[in-house]
Amino acid sequence: MITPRSLRLHVGFFGRTNVGKSSLINALSGREVAIVSDYAGTTTDPVFSDVDLLNLPVTLVDTAGLDDVSALSAKRVERALNILRRMDVAVIVFDPLKGIGDYEKELAELLKLEGIDFVVAINKSDLFERLDDFKEEISKELGIPKRKIVCVSALKKMGLEKLIDRILRVAPDFDDSQFLDGIVEEGDLIYLNIPIDLGAPKGRLIYPQVQAIRNILDLKATCVVVKERELKWVFDTLGKPKMVITDSHAFTKAAADTPEDVMLTSFSILEARFRTGNLAKLVEGVLEVENLKDGDRVLVAEACTHHPSPDDIGRVKIPRWIRNIAGDIKFDHVMGGTFPSDLSKYKLIIHCGACTLTRRHMMYRIKLAEKAGVKITNYGLVIAYVHGILPRAIEMFPEAMEVWKKYKG
Repeated sequence: MITPRSLRLHVGFFGRTNVGKSSLINALSGREVAIVSDYAGTTTDPVFSDVDLLNLPVTLVDTAGLDDVSALSAKRVERALNILRRMDVAVIVFDPLKGIGDYEKELAELLKLEGIDFVVAINKSDLFERLDDFKEEISKELGIPKRKIVCVSALKKMGLEKLIDRILRVAPDFDDSQFLDGIVEEGDLIYLNIPIDLGAPKGRLIYPQVQAIRNILDLKATCVVVKERELKWVFDTLGKPKMVITDSHAFTKAAADTPEDVMLTSFSILEARFRTGNLAKLVEGVLEVENLKDGDRVLVAEACTHHPSPDDIGRVKIPRWIRNIAGDIKFDHVMGGTFPSDLSKYKLIIHCGACTLTRRHMMYRIKLAEKAGVKITNYGLVIAYVHGILPRAIEMFPEAMEVWKKYKG
């Protein structure tokens, strides 16, 4: 199985038009994944390329030129800047013949503000003689040490190894943890409750389910995969496992079929814990449902893109359940990479498990919510809460349970 993008180090390439960002990514990838052209504005939407750099799974991201003055340039640049905040590392690409402009200086300041480390690649360096002077100038203007500046040539494939080395040196430590770490141990038996309904992709499992299976095997534990109607039968046949992990769609039936002394949670809750590292904050968010009143607006955000089913969990079921509790609540929906920068009109944000987002990307969304003073929570937590099984779904997470106990009294 290819490492999914959500678990890859993301490296974004930024700079002015025609400095060679696309050519550099193609050279690093060893194949043509980005369109190369002499015309300004060729790269519109970001282009993602999955590669392994020294056995580390990486996604290289090509972006529009920050000085693009062609049609729709403002939207292209906005997309590039939105992508920037999802990156683990940035590469600012220079053409020495174009010199240093305000674009690069402002970009460097923004990266520092966002806490994203970066290196500089001077492309087309084979065509320029005053490289030492130019490196000195970049170091001074951008406020970075010269060791973070690399001279390369995408065309002649010069300096690529050194650029890879510099990227990996400034990259954050690669997190190879998995979402069942600390919960499942060697020898444990885990039941995975997976309904095959209208929302299930034809012929395959969704990523969190595959992730759970692989994680359990890596931990030298055993899993049994069943559909929701067979869960009770498996208990009667094989006995009690350590834990049942269920799809959120089937939470209530799984709770009814699972004995009280067996731990129960959902794939969505586990993903939220893994992506944010702070499940307690999302539990605080779900308690905001109690404070919703007629006319309040809630944002429902789903990281992946799919055609909504007639009884879609995010667009139909969750709004229905919350309206049953809180009244005439207004719901807005976003999917994929779309996420509003202005969240001030919302009382609550309900996010999916974010299995397709990197941890940095999900943390960026949480940061936006905090800045706007808006509570944020998660599909699985909401479903457990509205059906009265939240304490059971989080009992194995002490910090999250502490929030619930404080709320209750």
